[in-house]
Amino acid sequence: MNIPTDQLGTAAAQSSSAPAASRPAARAVGLVKTYGSGGTAVRAVDGITVEFGTGTFTAIMGPSGSGKSTLMHCLAGLDSLTAGSAYIGDVEINTLNDNQLTRLRRDRVGFIFQSFNLLPTLTAEQNILLPLDLAGRKPDRTRYDALITSLGLQDRLSHRPSELSGGQQQRVAIARALITAPDVVFADEPTGALDSKNGASLLAYLRLCAREGGQTIVMVTHDPIAASYADRVIMLADGRPAGELADPTPDSVLAALRGLGA
Repeated sequence: MNIPTDQLGTAAAQSSSAPAASRPAARAVGLVKTYGSGGTAVRAVDGITVEFGTGTFTAIMGPSGSGKSTLMHCLAGLDSLTAGSAYIGDVEINTLNDNQLTRLRRDRVGFIFQSFNLLPTLTAEQNILLPLDLAGRKPDRTRYDALITSLGLQDRLSHRPSELSGGQQQRVAIARALITAPDVVFADEPTGALDSKNGASLLAYLRLCAREGGQTIVMVTHDPIAASYADRVIMLADGRPAGELADPTPDSVLAALRGLGA
């Protein structure tokens, strides 16, 4: 990915239009998600209460089936809740109707996925600006130029996804996630399709967006090295909290995962 570090700070400063505040950017209160019913019901998330402060970078980890992706999907409004509440800022998203939820996800939430999820018929620039186009909003040119420059996409804006490398596609996905200045960015295994060099560059960029730009990042990952870029790691097991690490290192994350039998 090879993002110049002198440009990272510029884009990070543009990554959030609001200063850090005491209220969390996202939170869950007694969140429960159950799949199925009766004797075959699976309680994927079992009464979790957690907060994600403004300007923080949090990794969610745990063994397969621990509920980490389900928790993120519920927080992001991609999945309904069985019980409890989920908030983006002060908005209780599980009380919104479909149209309200669509607008909230479009305007206040950014998404970065392992599979990039770019539209193949659109150019890189069109993919980046898609959330604004859907909202009928004009881009902030200063913000747009900072993102494009810091991510090294100036010469790739007219290319379609099939004409871009994996690292370039992920950079387009990052720009698309940040272009609306969302309250929170949810990243689901964002380095899973990248080589180690591109993955490290992406993670360094996300960390700088949080530390210097005040952007809130919530990332699901299975990789201890990826998790070490975060400010903290939340461990889940069987749909419940199973510990938390501040200032994680790859070794401390590995030890915590071993303690969970992962």
